Formats: sequence, structure tokens, C-alpha cells
Amino acid sequence: MISAPALAPVGSLSTLRAQFTNASGYLAACTAGLPTAGTRAAVSADLSGAPDLAEYCRAIEASREHFATLVGVEPDRIAIGSQTSVQVSMLAAALPHGAEVLVPEHEFSSLVLPFVHAGRGIRVREAPLHRLADAVSPDTAVVAFSLVQSGSGEVADLAAIVAAADRAGARTVCDATQAVGWMPVDAARVDALLCHTYKWLCCPRGVAFLALREDYARTLSPVQAGWYAGDDPWASCYGGDAELAGCARRFDVSPAWQAFVGAEPALAAFAAVDMHDVYAHAVGLADDFRTRLGLAVPERSSAIVTWPDASGQDLMALTAAGIVASGRNGRARVAFHVFNDEDDVERAARALDR
Repeated sequence: MISAPALAPVGSLSTLRAQFTNASGYLAACTAGLPTAGTRAAVSADLSGAPDLAEYCRAIEASREHFATLVGVEPDRIAIGSQTSVQVSMLAAALPHGAEVLVPEHEFSSLVLPFVHAGRGIRVREAPLHRLADAVSPDTAVVAFSLVQSGSGEVADLAAIVAAADRAGARTVCDATQAVGWMPVDAARVDALLCHTYKWLCCPRGVAFLALREDYARTLSPVQAGWYAGDDPWASCYGGDAELAGCARRFDVSPAWQAFVGAEPALAAFAAVDMHDVYAHAVGLADDFRTRLGLAVPERSSAIVTWPDASGQDLMALTAAGIVASGRNGRARVAFHVFNDEDDVERAARALDR
């Protein structure tokens, strides 16, 4: 777990849970989150009226601030996007010829493929996640890894990875898509932190964020610069002489307006609670389920539970019982989030005769 700076919570776990209805049996936040009541209301209101550009801009900047709160950095360190792979591509474009990128085995492809196909002789090397820190070498330029693995639910040993990268002079690029929303996260501990918000933060798809250390940001070129990357976006709509923002906003892409309208109330709801409470709730349910299945509780516990299911038999049993789960890389996968409870643990365990 990444420990975030202490923030005074203004909401409660019960308040956040009240944002969700009809969540029984939904164990797939690791695939896509459920919409909050605030998201439903905001999107409905937007679609029922005329486009409101001022409100769109307000929702975008408020979303940036909420996400900054969630990951413990200032909003000017945050760039907006729509897909993490596009943001990773910008990081890959800044690497020198022949650079080495170290990634975990079985890493989610959106984090790996931009480096694989960057050209210029860039080399991508793999190592098991539990040995990633040991695999960092003096030749490593970037260590790119997910804080929580999509396929297995395994939580990376962030402290060891960051320490090894620091010793080698390597940058750390951390995809926190499967982490932000159920565990405390501090983006200041890595050079770049990416997050798509449609999973654990329960936003519409199309809202992603990139948090950058200032010294790392200075090494990057805004190769995706568009009108919204300008210091004054509404003065950057024409021509090529616009002045770009002097902070991470220079890496913004043109925002998906309706997605941000729906994202802002969801991000506000998550940013208002103490994430340690969400962590305790989600991991408590996940560990109870592990116990029911006879699975070991990992050293760094996770809200995602996976187990071997090459035939897909367990996933079919869960589905037949009306439980929404998933299968990845030969494993059955369930996720426990703020909207789940002990009834979900019991229902899933019974479906598997455990």
C-alpha cells in the first residue's frame, strides 16, 4: 500500500456507500465500476439540456483537483487524458535511443505496448513482479509497473522498486488504475503515476490522469499538444503560436466533455472519504473470501482475489449464480469494493460450494 499524506475526511464510508444501489453480486470493479448516484444525475441533466461549455470546463478542473486530492499532490502536477496507453506513449517518446525499460511479467498491455513499439532500439525486459526490484540494473532507464496487477491482483512492493530504481538512476512509471479508489496512494513517491478512472473510481470511461514529478515533466515533450494544453485554452484554438501551460496541463489532451461531467461527482465522493476506511472495508471482504476458499492471505493484501481456473468452471458457476465476475490469464477474478458487503462474500462462496 502507498501511504498518502493525511487529509481530513469530510465524508464517511456510509455516505459513499449510499451513492450505490443494486450492487448485490457485482464483484467486477476491477473490470468496470458501478456509476454513482451523482454520476447518473449529472449525465442525465447534461443530456436533457443544451451543451454548457462553462460547466464542462468547471467539471474538468474540479475533477483534476479531486484526483490530486486522492493521490496527494497539487493539481498543477496532474494532466488529463482519455486513455492511459496514450499517456504512456508520450513517456515512451521521450526515451533515448536504445534505452531499457523493465516491466513485470504478465503486465497489462496498455502499459507495455507503447514501449515495445516506440522504436529507436528501445528494449523492454521482463521480470516476475516479486523480483522486479532485484531485476533493476544500471542499464535500466525506466521501471514501468502496475501498483496492483490486473490479472492476478498482486500488489507491487513499491518501496523496494522505488529504492532500486533510485539506486540505478531509473525513472518509475506506475499505473495505479487498479489501486486508486480502494487503497491510499501517494503519487509523489514515483516519477509518473497513471490512472484511468472507470474502474475503482466508478467514472464514465474516457477520463484518465497522469501525475508527474516536476523534474520528470521537464524532460518530456508535449507531442500530443492540442488546444486544451494552452495556458489559456480558449486562446489556443487556432494557429501554432499558442503559449502552452507552464505546469502539467501542457500535457492535457482535448477532454471528453460528457465523460468529465459524469466523472466529477464520482471523484468528489471518493476524494471526500478517508481512503484507509475504504481499504479496510474492501480488503476485509476480500480476505474473508480468501479464507472461505482456502486461499492464503498475501503479505500485501488486495481487494482483487484470483485463483487458477483454466477451464473457466468456477467463473461459469459464479455467473450461473447471478454474480458478475471475470476471468483473466487462466484465473477466475473477483473484486470487493465499497459497494460490496458480507452477503456478496457468502453468495460467491456458496456458488463455488465453499
